[in-house]
Amino acid sequence: MVQQVNPPRGMRDFLPGDKRHRDLVSETIAQTYRRHGFESIETPVMEDHATLHSGLGGDNEKLSFQILKRGLSPEDISGASSSDELSDLGLRFDLTVPLARYVASHHQDLPPVFRALHIGPVWRAERPQKGRFRQFVQCDIDIVGEWGALAEREVLLATSDALGALGVSNYRFRVNDRRLLQAMLTRAGVADDAQMSVLVTLDKLDKIGRQGVLDELEERHPGGVDLGVIGEVLSAVESGDIALDAAVIASLMGDEEVAASLVEWASDLQSLLGADKVVFDPTLVRGMGYYTGSIVELEHPELGVSLGGGGRYDGMVGRFLGKDMPAFGFSLGFERLMDVLDASTSDDSSRVALIYSPETKVGALLELKRSLIAEGKSVRLVVATRNMKAIFERLETEGFHAVAHVDGDVPEANSLQWRELASR
Repeated sequence: MVQQVNPPRGMRDFLPGDKRHRDLVSETIAQTYRRHGFESIETPVMEDHATLHSGLGGDNEKLSFQILKRGLSPEDISGASSSDELSDLGLRFDLTVPLARYVASHHQDLPPVFRALHIGPVWRAERPQKGRFRQFVQCDIDIVGEWGALAEREVLLATSDALGALGVSNYRFRVNDRRLLQAMLTRAGVADDAQMSVLVTLDKLDKIGRQGVLDELEERHPGGVDLGVIGEVLSAVESGDIALDAAVIASLMGDEEVAASLVEWASDLQSLLGADKVVFDPTLVRGMGYYTGSIVELEHPELGVSLGGGGRYDGMVGRFLGKDMPAFGFSLGFERLMDVLDASTSDDSSRVALIYSPETKVGALLELKRSLIAEGKSVRLVVATRNMKAIFERLETEGFHAVAHVDGDVPEANSLQWRELASR
């Protein structure tokens, strides 16, 4: 019987060229964030079942891969009423819940305001489809312990610089605040227990349009929503970007204090990044239930989908720590970002190959290789064959910059005759 050679559905293998490109993108992001003062952390890929199902992960909790307890008997399995009874661990479905647990666990060893950088794979039991995987990488930065909106400014400035370092320029941050959404729903007479359902419908604006949203609200909440208030907001969105003006936003949403706070930090970012890079969107909802204030989404016109998002989640760390702890974070959508970037390997002049004949003395060849590595080069050894054209084509494809031939006696590194590959 032939063994299955493909990876599990929703998971992928990456060939060396693709992996080099992903590593380059990841390290570019990480270097930029570190220059902004964020510190790299690492957490286990598994967390306790209770941590992952503590009500902090929203709908993602339903997508958690659960890990069975060791030593279960057939009777244990047959007698369980749900998989929750059989599991004590699970694979992390995001990096935010692990960060909250991490800060609560290590808060005595961390600074009062902690800037965390966390890049790593996460797992969700999704139904695999185009652009949606069961294993994917997240790139998160978070500021924990900063009550003021400096966190919003600092995180989004760092994110913008990371995008710039990658050559991504055609993007903008859409901003809103969960408290403004709540104020708008209060204006519209929506009962507390119906607010989440209304927000879910409001979040469909880009898919079903203004009239579709109003029709669905009328169908699902007959008499429970003032459609005039919602219609006013939707009309403002359809007419173009809404001015980043506290009075305008307050009149639309209904909370002057929160509107003024949002305008203050968002205007600062407009000054730093450009007026077109930060826009107010009253229909931005963000799906995670743990957001308590500012929410942000990164959009890119070529994709038509979000390139990342985040927000303020002041209550999450406190659930683990037992006291209030403010937090604001942003997650770059690494997999979607890879779709935007040029998939070809960047030109790296350090990647070279030594073509050697079978008669070459191995010890001397390795000494030569080591001396080239000491000069900062990445070196591959390739034995010469009759079909050198195929070898050169493969080296070109794999992003090598130049080759040198070594026949018999091995020369000094400074005596090598380098030949740049044709595509250079």
